[in-house]
Amino acid sequence: MKKLLFLVLITAVGLFQSCDQKDATSKDYKDATLSIEERVEALLPKLSIEEKVAQMRIFHANIGAKSDEDGNMKLSKKVIEKLKLGIAGIKNPGEHINPVAAAKLNNELQKYIIENNRWGIPALFVTESYNGVDAEGCTKFGRPIASAASFNPELVRRQWDIVGREARLRGMHMCHSPEADIVRDPRFGRMSEAFGEDTYLTTQMVTSAIKGVQGNYEGLGKGTHIGAVAKHFAGYGQVLGGSNFAAIEISPRTLIDEVYPPFEAAVKEAKTLGIMASHGDLNGVASHGNPELLTGVLRDQWGFEGYVVSDSNDIARLFYFMNVAESPEAAAQMGLEAGIDIDLYAEDSYAYLPEMVKKNPELEKLIDRSVRRVLRTKFVLGLFDNPYINLEDVKTGVRAASSLALAKESDLESVILLKNEDKTLPLSKEKAIKVALLGPLVKENTKAMFESVAGANVKFIAEKGFHLTNERGGAPELLDRDPKAIASLVNKAKSADVSIVFLGGDEFTSKEAYFNNSTLGDRATIDPVGPQDELIEKIKALGKPVIVVLKHRRTLSINTISEAADAILDTWDLSEFGDESTARIIFGEVSPSGKLPVTVPRSIGQLPYHYSMKEINYKKEYLFLGKGPLYPFGHGLSYGEFNYSDLSISNPEITPTTTLEVSVKVTNNGSIKAKEVVQMYIKDEIGSVTRPDKELKGFEKIELAAGESKTVTFTITPKMLEFTGIAMKKVLEAGDYTLKVGSSSQKYLETTFKLKK
Repeated sequence: MKKLLFLVLITAVGLFQSCDQKDATSKDYKDATLSIEERVEALLPKLSIEEKVAQMRIFHANIGAKSDEDGNMKLSKKVIEKLKLGIAGIKNPGEHINPVAAAKLNNELQKYIIENNRWGIPALFVTESYNGVDAEGCTKFGRPIASAASFNPELVRRQWDIVGREARLRGMHMCHSPEADIVRDPRFGRMSEAFGEDTYLTTQMVTSAIKGVQGNYEGLGKGTHIGAVAKHFAGYGQVLGGSNFAAIEISPRTLIDEVYPPFEAAVKEAKTLGIMASHGDLNGVASHGNPELLTGVLRDQWGFEGYVVSDSNDIARLFYFMNVAESPEAAAQMGLEAGIDIDLYAEDSYAYLPEMVKKNPELEKLIDRSVRRVLRTKFVLGLFDNPYINLEDVKTGVRAASSLALAKESDLESVILLKNEDKTLPLSKEKAIKVALLGPLVKENTKAMFESVAGANVKFIAEKGFHLTNERGGAPELLDRDPKAIASLVNKAKSADVSIVFLGGDEFTSKEAYFNNSTLGDRATIDPVGPQDELIEKIKALGKPVIVVLKHRRTLSINTISEAADAILDTWDLSEFGDESTARIIFGEVSPSGKLPVTVPRSIGQLPYHYSMKEINYKKEYLFLGKGPLYPFGHGLSYGEFNYSDLSISNPEITPTTTLEVSVKVTNNGSIKAKEVVQMYIKDEIGSVTRPDKELKGFEKIELAAGESKTVTFTITPKMLEFTGIAMKKVLEAGDYTLKVGSSSQKYLETTFKLKK
């Protein structure tokens, strides 16, 4: 009897489990009324192991997904083979054709993918964004570090909103941007892709960029925006020697307090859909095989629900480059266990998973974990329900007049006036003067842009003179000094009343150094290349006003330029309208309002060098070198004359449960309307561990008419005072703090307060 009851019980349990499984899989994943989680769970069990792994791989469109001469889709045999089982995504389809043609191609490509895999699973089409959408025919904005110079997060959000809209109209769905890296070494060729050296500023800019590109998350499912992939997690911008692919050594305390916060905010506040792992290691542990980083921190601590994608080929490199895996299969398992969900490009990594599962069936649980995250992303983006683009919308939605106007607005707020001796700037449009536009960073349309701004009274001559390199894409080489070119530029300067000299660097002197040994982009020095210093000295010797427009993608030690120039406008790398915007500032239509998002050192020998270093780092200077930085973080002059006064604090004490209100009066004593970035820094005077000299904890950009005053208020919260203590846990320590409010990290009013517990 007991045996019979046991058999009945087992049968009942089996029937119950069978019914439960049937309920899960009987739901139609195409039913849009179901929750995203229900749709994912309804689809996942249907997939074969090969189909699951296909949802964990991205390939580049350059292997054969393109349009032919008649604008029709053309797929290579290799692509057709890859798409039989479906695919997680494709990188950059249609990047070299106009937006309408790209949207058409991507519609056709998506249709092919949906119709040629068993379950009709759409693909993610992926782009990047360094000057707007990295594709033909989109609005070209300034690079992220130029945007950071605006100190205007709302402006950055609006800019990335356009990026998200224009990318989606091309048929794109994800963006391997923005960079949440803290970049403090100007030898690193990718410096301009990030938002600078400061944790707080980068955090504000990254969250604004992600909210913009994702349409505040709401734009994802509506089909108006794309998902962000914040990168490179973590510490990538601080490779040793500024050399791409080199080791990364960052103390655990610095990681937690300075490197992690932009990524944490990207996850918790901005709800980024994706994270990209770092090329490098982190204190000896390869990032692509680091479960503590990619699962422990990212998911267990921060609750990240999106997918993690490898940087290109980096899972496979755990074996053949990082030398931490015994075989390609071991590398694939290491990446999978660590938490990498998508393998970018590699043919020798996750491609091996189906065979590996046959030997180790337990791996399928980890594969399911990753596939859930990828499918979830596709459902969040609404691709199962609305996978195509309306081509009519593309014609009016990309490069709209409002988008081009925003590019110009962003430029105007990003230009930094480093120096303005004897009020050299602005120049007058009313005087009949001759202006020479000279130097290696002069473009073909520079003269036309300046003429469109200055009017009939100002006459321009323009000459580039020489190139900085031979402009070879992989490994550019410096050119020999050309004395005739230099002499010609000096003669042009002689014939003019004022010289505007365009100096610095370009896309060939600062760029990404790819894995291929023949592709370089980092530098061993940060001095301006070529005879630029010689040129500026010879033009200065003529005794006429010299204005320098500095264009660059990495911080340069511009000692000679700074000494010789009467005025310097630091423009970093602006939009397609950069020279027009620069001209508008030079001729006084707009006052410059950008601030340095980095510290400008005098010499490479000062590195590492950033304003928020430990106070003890400032104890000693160097022999035969000037004191301090050439220009400090947060520095930027104006045509207005801003006076700070009446700094006050609501209470001399703060507790772990209270806040303080800080106010300062700012007055524009100048004769022109201008914008100013009011900056708040806090210094912890005594800590259980050595503390930064000061830390930016707030800023606000304001606009004041001539003679106008405004009181700016900041709130100090206990959270701002937290740091990782001696026991490697967040602490809030009682003691004295100094508050500094002003126009830069070195020019401010100050007062004090105490934290009492």
